[in-house]
Formats: sequence, C-alpha cells, structure tokens
Amino acid sequence: MVAVLAGGTGGAKLAAGLAEHDDVAVIAHTGDDVEIYGVHVSPDPDLVTWWLAGIIDERGWGIAGDTFEEMKRHDDAWFQLGDRDLELCGLRTTALETMRLTEAHAKVVEAVGVKQRVLPMADEPVRTHVRTPKGLRPFQEFMIVDRWAGPIEEVVLEGIEDARPTPEVLDAIATADAIVIGPSNPIISIGPILAVPGMRAALRDAPAPVVAVSPFVGGQAVKGPTDDFCRSAGIELSAQGVADAYRDVLDAIVADEPVEGVPALVTDTLMADAATRRELARKILDFAEAAPSLGAG
Repeated sequence: MVAVLAGGTGGAKLAAGLAEHDDVAVIAHTGDDVEIYGVHVSPDPDLVTWWLAGIIDERGWGIAGDTFEEMKRHDDAWFQLGDRDLELCGLRTTALETMRLTEAHAKVVEAVGVKQRVLPMADEPVRTHVRTPKGLRPFQEFMIVDRWAGPIEEVVLEGIEDARPTPEVLDAIATADAIVIGPSNPIISIGPILAVPGMRAALRDAPAPVVAVSPFVGGQAVKGPTDDFCRSAGIELSAQGVADAYRDVLDAIVADEPVEGVPALVTDTLMADAATRRELARKILDFAEAAPSLGAG
C-alpha cells in the first residue's frame, strides 16, 4: 500500500498513476476548503477523487461534461462549480451534519466509484489565507478574484493549532509500504498537511520510506503559483530547495536534476499523459522499494 500526500494537480495526477500499480491512500490537503452556494467545497480532495475516477475535465479541474446551469442563477459567480460538482458537494454537506469530514468525503468517493481512499488531512477546519499589501485574503479569493497578484507576504493557516491527523491518516502512514509526497506546491499544498500538529512526527516514525517528488521540471513549476509561493518562503526553486524544506521527514527524492544530501533518483518527472504518469509511478515505487537500503525507515 502506498500513502500519498497530495494537493493540486501534480499530486492528483501522480496519485492516479500510482493507483494503476498499487493500493493507494491519498492524504489530501484541505486548507483550500470553502463554504459557498450553501455547500462545503473541498477542492483538493475532490480534484484527487476526479482524477482517480477518470472523470477530470480537460481544463484540469471539475468533472468532464459537467453543465453550469446553477451558476447562471448567481450574479457574482466568481467560484465556478458545475451542476454535478455541486450535487456531490451537497452530498458531502448533508453528510457533515452527522459525520466527520473524513466520513463525509468518503460518501463522495463512493458516489463516483473510486475504490481508493481519499483522506482529508484533518477533520478540523483549516483555512489558508494569503497576506499581500492589500491585506489578508482567503485563499480562493486570492487565487480566483485577485489572480494571485502579489507580492505574497505571508501564508496564514487559520485553525491549524486545533487540527490533528485523523485515525485514518495515521493508520495509512503507519501501515504503508511507501509514503510519497506528491509534486505539489510545497507551501500551500504540502505545507498545510505537514503543519498539522503530529503529522511530521507520524512521518518520521513511519516504518516505510518517505519519498518526495519535486514539483519543479526544468527548473520551474509546471503550472500555478508555486514559484511565487516558494520565493515568498525563501525556498530555492529547485529539487534541492524542496529536499531542504522536507528534510526532517524525507528519506529520498525523485527529480529531474541532481540533489545533494539525500538519496535521489534523477529521471524525467513531467507527467504529460497517462503513459508518462504510469511510468513515473513505476519508477517511484521501484525506487521506494530500494530506499530502506539507503538509510530510510
């Protein structure tokens, strides 16, 4: 079994590739969650779920073939959700009346026929905010309304002190044969997962090797504001910078460039299609199997 820490497109794509080789449990970032249009939206757990289900839209978000009739009823629909997407968010929202977020999202996973586990990083609410010269902005508004206009001064994780890894997350980490940190934004996707109190300790204590995949290809992020957020946090825009950021939990790294101070597999990491996702996943699993002999665990 492979446990994958994921947020955003890179982590979701890799999780889908890994799921074609092995049993996968995805620990998904929830700092982007938002309550809007009367429903609880979990963008990253949903993104992972749509990728695993094979229903991701060609835009890279939302469900393929979805319609947007409900959005036409809102004058200020800055946050776009398709009708099927809204329906599934409604399913989760109703379940949250009596269930934990982990259990409620499992209803969404089941509804689209996904067999793998998609586990929120915590059941407690954590909300990412971004501080710029304009003030502190909720993450979704910063990304969509502000179009991630910086400079980024600070990332604030509201509620993180009260969050804890769920029993399901701790079990996935403790029983995994390999733990993979996906090629996701180190600050706003993986950062919040690692910031959950007790998460880093669980990863350090895990018997399985922890292998990160660099989000940088050819020295830059494939998409999104990863470069901007890393610069704001003083993280070098390279696999070396990622390895240094995860140093206390990391056993090895996969990247398209050499890395010092940690065992590294240097290979092509661009996931251009299903075939390259599967191939990268296979290489990661083979590398992780050898990682204990390199000092992991």
